[in-house]
Amino acid sequence: MPPIPPPFQIKDVEVTDRSTSFKGFFTIEQLTLKHRTFDGEWLGPFTRELFRRGEAVCVLLFDPKRQTVVLTEQFRVGAIDDERSPWLLELVAGMVEDGETWQQVAQRETQEEAGCQFYQLIPICDYWVSPGGCDERVMLYCGLIDSEQVGGVHGLAQEHEDIRLVTLSLEEAKQALADGVINNAAAIIALQWLQLHHKQLLSELTD
Repeated sequence: MPPIPPPFQIKDVEVTDRSTSFKGFFTIEQLTLKHRTFDGEWLGPFTRELFRRGEAVCVLLFDPKRQTVVLTEQFRVGAIDDERSPWLLELVAGMVEDGETWQQVAQRETQEEAGCQFYQLIPICDYWVSPGGCDERVMLYCGLIDSEQVGGVHGLAQEHEDIRLVTLSLEEAKQALADGVINNAAAIIALQWLQLHHKQLLSELTD
């Protein structure tokens, strides 16, 4: 099998014009650009709209002692037409602000949305959410917690947050995935990661 060829780089794209089409809670830019093609030529120039969302951090809260996960439940306008409910079961999550590291965001959002702190933070992966037209990049973590006193409703009033915490056993979380009750990318990826690495994780914690 031939090796995978190296990918193109940023230098293989030329942006000749960039303007802001909309600026509100989010920003939409219009770009005129061209890029190299696989046959060695150039494609373009052409225009694309880019939804500027920025970087986000999501944390799966896992209690290894009780074998439970703690999820958030809140209204999401993007899911307003969801047949089941626009209130989604998700991970603790937040946007990266200027000067913040991913780890700092994970710590801040865990406190704000769940009222607790993790004692260990394990990287899962980072991924582009919808790169066909959005620049949002998500960093996923698993945060190990003691969930005994974790629960209730949280969030910042000034950010119009109303976040209820939901604690599920690993089996309940697995069934919620199978039933489509958990239906957002970050939670699906993180919970599937936990299923794959659960035994190894517990082994490492008890060594």
